[in-house]
Amino acid sequence: MKTEDRSGWTPLPHSDEDLKRARSVPDTPQTRAETYRLAWDDEDFMTRRELRPVRLQLELLKPEMVLAERGIRSTVILFGGARIPEPGGEAWAAKNEVQKKNLEDNSRYYDEARKFARLCSEQSAKSRYREYVVVTGGGPGVMEAGNRGATDCGAPSIGLNIVLPHEQAPNLYVSPELCFNFHYFAIRKMHFMMRAKAVAVFPGGFGTMDELFEALTLIQTGRMERMPVILFGSTFWERAIDLEFLAEQGTISPGDEELITFVDTAEDAWSHIAAFYKL
Repeated sequence: MKTEDRSGWTPLPHSDEDLKRARSVPDTPQTRAETYRLAWDDEDFMTRRELRPVRLQLELLKPEMVLAERGIRSTVILFGGARIPEPGGEAWAAKNEVQKKNLEDNSRYYDEARKFARLCSEQSAKSRYREYVVVTGGGPGVMEAGNRGATDCGAPSIGLNIVLPHEQAPNLYVSPELCFNFHYFAIRKMHFMMRAKAVAVFPGGFGTMDELFEALTLIQTGRMERMPVILFGSTFWERAIDLEFLAEQGTISPGDEELITFVDTAEDAWSHIAAFYKL
């Protein structure tokens, strides 16, 4: 019996010890029965609809414990399109020639995301990678560029993947020990925001918009502290979101548009963060 662990001494057997014992019992009709399985080792039981509250808690707890054990206190989020290719790469998501041209033109944001992540990671190194750690959605496109920029300078980075109907594997630049997978979008969003010190948003689609407005709503309503929300690509965002129109219509308050900073380069984005936190 293990009498000591990270939580201190205990005279009771640990769950991993009992798991081994439960799996080593003789093979009989009774031990093969589903009801005999330890509840938390029973996939059929754990995936029942009635267990949703337990799964929500586990999805919140697992990454939280890992990040806390690594001492990661703050992050910089990189949101952006999965479809944006690396410069010179194939616009694999294009459905027509117009999309192909625009995605290839937007590949410059891949480079800017990579540079920006490198700048964040250079700052992160000063705290032994406890502050300003890069976090992305773990997928391709801008997300890949963010994790890649951290890798360029030997820094760790986080990937928060999500199970989707179509095949999606984590990009190869996420630190394997900080690569997570989620079933619940809501819990994934919580993990994006819980340690965020800045949000950098690159051109993207519905998912990127969703994540951007989630952050803006939390800040606007006072549910989260004010922090830099930086949109890369002023020409893209001026057409994608008409903030002046929203203010004219009264659906946002005058001055709400000031929650956002528009930039076109990684250097400008990092300068804004550094000034905000007086680094």
